[in-house]
Amino acid sequence: MSFTQYKPVKTRVQRSTLAVPGSNPAMFAKALESDADFIFLDLEDAVAPNDKVPARENIIKALNEIPWRARGKTMCVRINGLDTHWMYRDVVDVVEQAGENLDTILIPKVGVPGDVYMVEAMVAQIREGRNIQNEIGLEALIETALGMSNVEIIAQSSRKLEALHFGVADFAASRRSRTVVIGGLNPDYPGDQWHAAIDRMVTACRAYGLRAIDGPFGDFSSPEDYIKGAKRAAVLGCEGKWAIHPSQIALANDVFSPPPAEVDRARRILIALEEAAAQGKGAASLDGRMIDAASARMAQNVVTVADAIAAKATQNAKAA
Repeated sequence: MSFTQYKPVKTRVQRSTLAVPGSNPAMFAKALESDADFIFLDLEDAVAPNDKVPARENIIKALNEIPWRARGKTMCVRINGLDTHWMYRDVVDVVEQAGENLDTILIPKVGVPGDVYMVEAMVAQIREGRNIQNEIGLEALIETALGMSNVEIIAQSSRKLEALHFGVADFAASRRSRTVVIGGLNPDYPGDQWHAAIDRMVTACRAYGLRAIDGPFGDFSSPEDYIKGAKRAAVLGCEGKWAIHPSQIALANDVFSPPPAEVDRARRILIALEEAAAQGKGAASLDGRMIDAASARMAQNVVTVADAIAAKATQNAKAA
């Protein structure tokens, strides 16, 4: 192991991230009642230009008046891009007026580390100026060719940065990739054309202590394909996926929750290796297979996720 190590910036349960347009406040109550771990109230792509300002007002009101945290929700706002004139008022108004009730800000189309730095500096100054005690994390959408080409340095850009999300639709447009649906596979490609991009993003996340989140799947009439995409992302190391329709929440929660049999085996691996270590051994045998320190690290990942999900479920049950 290298002497240089980056510990996780912030551990959160983020199996499902529900996208809710800020221009449709009728959806807020449904989001509150959902089983989504994360909710981002959107000011960007889901909101028409003429609705940007009213959507911002809706979101501020919702953050201040709806008991999101009491219901176990982690609350995020996706601001408009840094190349728009809406962005600075998104940050100023939302943080000044509702910063105590905001967990993270999702920055779209991040291309260079300076994009994260700008939002971080604004948030820090607003919090200091308004004496906002609540810590507000940052998340970045990697959804352009520029962002993916700089993903490793973006991942190192701020200790307020908690997660990277893969925005497949804009990424496809930026690269001029041929695709059939948002997040879907092209039958002309012999495999998964998003594999390399997600893999690169996940590696950057894990190197620098960030959460890795897969983005949207557009065809909500096909739960089977959503599950396939989620499973591919989970295998690569993502710990959650977007839900752009309520029907996708349960699918994401299921795919990104370790199965009981997997958790049981992980716990048995840890116990077996503890017993081996007590006998002065560095490896052991379990179910006819050799296990060692690397096995312990993989098993501990599974157990940590399972314990965090169980703790969140207990918290939600008490709040209900």
